[in-house]
Amino acid sequence: MDHRFDVTERFAEGAQFIAGSLRGGSSGRTQDVVDPATGETVYSYELAGTADVDAAVEAARQAFPEWGGATPGERSDTLHRFAAALAEDADDLAYAESLNCGKPIKLSNEFDVPGSIDNAAFFAGAARHLEGKAAGEYSADHTSVIRREPLGVVGSIAPWNYPLQMAAWKVLPAIAAGNTIVLKPAEITPFTSLLFAQAAQRAGLPDGVLNIVSGAGRDAGERLVGHPSVAMTSFTGSTAVGKRVAEIATGTVKRLHLELGGKAPFVVFDDADLEAAVHGAVAGSLINTGQDCTAATRAYVQRPLYDAFVSGVADLMATVRLGDPFDPFTDLGPLISHTQRDRVAGFVDRARGYATVVTGGEAPGGELAKGAYYRPTLVAGAAQDSEIVQSEIFGPVLVVLPFDSDDEGIALANDTPYGLAASAWSRDVYRTGRATREINAGCVWVNDHIPIISEMPHGGAKASGFGKDMSAYSFEEYTQVKHVMYDNTAVVRKDWHRTVFGDRP
Repeated sequence: MDHRFDVTERFAEGAQFIAGSLRGGSSGRTQDVVDPATGETVYSYELAGTADVDAAVEAARQAFPEWGGATPGERSDTLHRFAAALAEDADDLAYAESLNCGKPIKLSNEFDVPGSIDNAAFFAGAARHLEGKAAGEYSADHTSVIRREPLGVVGSIAPWNYPLQMAAWKVLPAIAAGNTIVLKPAEITPFTSLLFAQAAQRAGLPDGVLNIVSGAGRDAGERLVGHPSVAMTSFTGSTAVGKRVAEIATGTVKRLHLELGGKAPFVVFDDADLEAAVHGAVAGSLINTGQDCTAATRAYVQRPLYDAFVSGVADLMATVRLGDPFDPFTDLGPLISHTQRDRVAGFVDRARGYATVVTGGEAPGGELAKGAYYRPTLVAGAAQDSEIVQSEIFGPVLVVLPFDSDDEGIALANDTPYGLAASAWSRDVYRTGRATREINAGCVWVNDHIPIISEMPHGGAKASGFGKDMSAYSFEEYTQVKHVMYDNTAVVRKDWHRTVFGDRP
């Protein structure tokens, strides 16, 4: 890629985007943004403080009457221009995402950026299809109408693993429905959220409709969640932090949408296409260096295929190329930070005491030692109740366990607190049909794992949270359903009035 820019120059005014302008933070604390592939600081900025959050919320509150009162067609036109602006910025967005997160450039170019552009195009159309129940006489004497109305100011918090896509997932349905929004990206990955907001402004989104506060969770995040002028909180992140978000949001009784952790099972029945399952498991467990809440993390393989699956996955993992994220031939980039790399390594090192590390399980040496790299890792022989099977690792680690009966395989798949995503692998439509019904997850893929599309919802069950991103279903999160009822009789004294004063002449 030859289209690069200096982030220090691009964001010289600061990493806050409030009321249509970049500005500095006011917390008095500086955040370094580090390239995880080299360990080098590429940008430093002052974090948002509570005063910045208040200013962003006020800007959103001031912008709401105009934007919330715009027609669906007007909002749709703006979002169509927004999608076009994002397409114009595709190279910058891909570069910034890979620099900030260490993603291989082919992942940014082929997944993150086009997916976000497609989301914008989808919601440009969806803005004109906010539907409710048909108007009608559900009571003989009245006509009922359903209105879908925007909530007001939405406060959203996004994670560091997919900064651009999470900005899109949070912002687009909210503004398509007529809300205004304050988005807090992870403080270590602010770049593409800021570029996203600038593209929206260029597309004609009114100032204040979209605001970005780049700050720490304990300051900016908690202030945003608890702000009395924020009508809804949307959070994507760990289950532990999600619980804290829910506690704070309860204090002001606001709408809450949580997309939390995952520990996706990958269930391979004995009639599955083994080669397809092996390739699916490696791709599904290593995408984004395993830093994906829907990544395949627990492979359950029916015993007749178990040994061949373990061997096949180990062999294929060994061919995955670690390297410079900007090399088009790099398959796997670094983890987001050395801290996260060490956390992942800790899970694997502790597992050596009760399981077998079949391949990987180490950080590479040489030039890559400067970055937060970790080799693709396969672990076998762990017990179902062990830490590495039950806890979210968020790295390039796949654990494989055998099962005998179909009943056992499905039971093992459901045996964690999480329920975000899963996959079932079989040539038998009845087997896969049963798996899709009985595995408790927000998404169950059949003979594939990971693909997402704008038209279909993403969201989990159990400790993975509730509510949906993407698709028209996301409007359930970002609109208030209002029932309006008209009397059709023009009768002064209704029949039901006698329950109050029926004995009067």
